[in-house]
Amino acid sequence: MSPPITAAVVAYNGEEDLRDCLASLAASEVAFDEVLVVDNASTDGTPAMVEREFPDARLIRMPSNDGPCTARNEGLRQAKNRLVFQVDQDVVVRPDCVGKLLSVRAEKEAAGSSVAVVFPRSVDADDPTTVHYDGGSFHYAGVMALRHYYRPIEECATETEEVDAFISLAALVDRDVLVEVGGYDPAFFILFEDHDLSFRLRACGHRIVAVADALVDHRAGTAGISFRGGPKYPPRRLFLHSRNRWLVVLKTYRVRTLLLTLPGVLLLGVAYVFFAWTQGALFEYVRAKSSLLKLLPHIRAERRRLKPLRRTRDRDLLGAPDLTFSPRIERGKGGGLGERLLTGVLRGYWTLVRPLVG
Repeated sequence: MSPPITAAVVAYNGEEDLRDCLASLAASEVAFDEVLVVDNASTDGTPAMVEREFPDARLIRMPSNDGPCTARNEGLRQAKNRLVFQVDQDVVVRPDCVGKLLSVRAEKEAAGSSVAVVFPRSVDADDPTTVHYDGGSFHYAGVMALRHYYRPIEECATETEEVDAFISLAALVDRDVLVEVGGYDPAFFILFEDHDLSFRLRACGHRIVAVADALVDHRAGTAGISFRGGPKYPPRRLFLHSRNRWLVVLKTYRVRTLLLTLPGVLLLGVAYVFFAWTQGALFEYVRAKSSLLKLLPHIRAERRRLKPLRRTRDRDLLGAPDLTFSPRIERGKGGGLGERLLTGVLRGYWTLVRPLVG
């Protein structure tokens, strides 16, 4: 017997994808106690499709599209169960996935571990032999180094592992723990929101577990933001990436950590400027920094909220793993060499300052 579990799906203008997502939940080997669909003010036929074809699902209509963070938080708030399987509309869940997540969580809990998040491996729906997202590690420069990113699944680790961070497209979460640390921060809108939440969870002493043989298929993502290759990186994604990286750093790092890691954070910023220039999106980069300034009062408030909850030092969470770059970004001559050089310089600097980090 599995514990009672809520499925909470975030939807926005995704009628076809959402239909397949909900059908996959209905075909799950684990029966959900309730299914919530949190609709971010869709303007297509998404809400009507849910009411017509999935009458057992409870549709929650958000008054406006304030991003997936607000919708996920609403799903947590309205869920009647502590265990919530959160999933995005562009994800198809394999029948045995949730059962495997529950089994691993139960094993960890029986061993005395407090687990906040257990999550599956996502594969590229267009090429299911390739891993898309599989969690990651915290790089002190403010990014997540992704595990197994676009690697053939046969080359990836097969064991269950504790990791630094999860990707929020699909995850079994402990609602009470997430709420305790503040949930998803709506200031991010999208991108880095899972990095930020993962860091806060880990800083407060909670664990995040990746289950290699629990699989979901990840489709095309959010129009205008997700990137699956092509001649140009979406300007909106570049804006959010540039702003939200700094938002993570300023919100979560201790003051001493901020000061010591600043050279590395700035160096990666130089690489961002160059990339924005090659994409003809320097304006988006500048606009991102202007937008960040408006969030300073929010950043101060969030730092005050996190401080009394912290249990783990920054230097025990941060590192300097290899940076991950999408293989589907078109690179000029010498691009790969530049990426390796940047990774090496950042790692060397971290070796020097890590013993001093708070």
